[in-house]
Amino acid sequence: MTSSNTIFKGYGIADPSKWSDFKLVDIKPKTWEEEDIDVAVSYCGVCGSDIHTVTVSTSYVVHFTLLTETLSIIHRHEIAGTVVRVGSVAAQNTGIKVGDRVGIGARCNACGVCGPCTSHNENYCMNGPVDTYNGRHADGTLSQGGYSTAVRANHQHVFPIPDKITLEDAASMMCGGLTMYSPLIRNGAGPGKKVGIIGLGGLGHYGVLFAKALGCKVYVFSHSSRKQQDALKMGADHFVVSEDKESMARLRGTIDLIISTVDVVDTFPLAEYMSLLVVRGTLINVGAPDTKLPQLAAFDFVPNGCRLGGSCVGSKQEATEMLKLAAEANVKPWINVLPMSKVKEVAESMKAGNARYRFVLQQDIL
Repeated sequence: MTSSNTIFKGYGIADPSKWSDFKLVDIKPKTWEEEDIDVAVSYCGVCGSDIHTVTVSTSYVVHFTLLTETLSIIHRHEIAGTVVRVGSVAAQNTGIKVGDRVGIGARCNACGVCGPCTSHNENYCMNGPVDTYNGRHADGTLSQGGYSTAVRANHQHVFPIPDKITLEDAASMMCGGLTMYSPLIRNGAGPGKKVGIIGLGGLGHYGVLFAKALGCKVYVFSHSSRKQQDALKMGADHFVVSEDKESMARLRGTIDLIISTVDVVDTFPLAEYMSLLVVRGTLINVGAPDTKLPQLAAFDFVPNGCRLGGSCVGSKQEATEMLKLAAEANVKPWINVLPMSKVKEVAESMKAGNARYRFVLQQDIL
């Protein structure tokens, strides 16, 4: 089959008002370039941002207005599979070959020439990175994701998976794992550091797993004690119910780094969490609420010189380091594997908050 008539298949959504009504459709990938790699999808994780996008959350730019150009959008960007085609430039630059096990995350291309791209920060590309699905390639093609038989991506966004990691375990690391690993490593997480994880969902559980793998002392913060036993089984050293004001007060000025994964802001005690940080400590937000974060007064962060920041997925360098650490430390995500044909019920269960802690779909398209 030549590049001009290559067709993949996938489960797509054409109408956001019917956001869980997936239909199996044909996909014409972007025009083949010698920097590209085609990956046959074996497993694909289900990310919370996918639900935001398909339900037209205000936090995400979506392309459902482009339905005159495309029948459906194929979602998901936590992809693990096997290489079936490698361009000559891709092979020369990466050493990746047909048959290799690889992963693809939230981005499938970037400009490659801006400041971020040339400093191992391509996830912050200034000229518009191409999301793995719902993005726009240079040839005008709408990018399509991992609920499919195969995905085409630029080689800079394809990550070899170590033999010690199964493809089903690797899948959700491609976004969920990397989203937590990047702010940990960029903010000095390591032996002797105290790290707080706000929210024990899909992202939060990866925060616990990777913070422990890095040698940190881990505190999980949640609004109730419902997930306490899970947190401790994952390796958390402490579980703190944020409604318990005495427990929160005892931790003031003690936490080096806090990562917030939650997307609820109306009751989020941001100032209180800032008070838990050590001098020059940092709170990083990776959650994507639809509304603005709570207001802060200057004296909520000035007295201890603490910082508030954000983080967006991670770079290829960080993805490679993350997978190496996962293999060496035997990081095992808590996943529930189901056939891809169950996509409708999985998406609805994910939106209802029932994931414990990541759904992963096994490709079963004939």
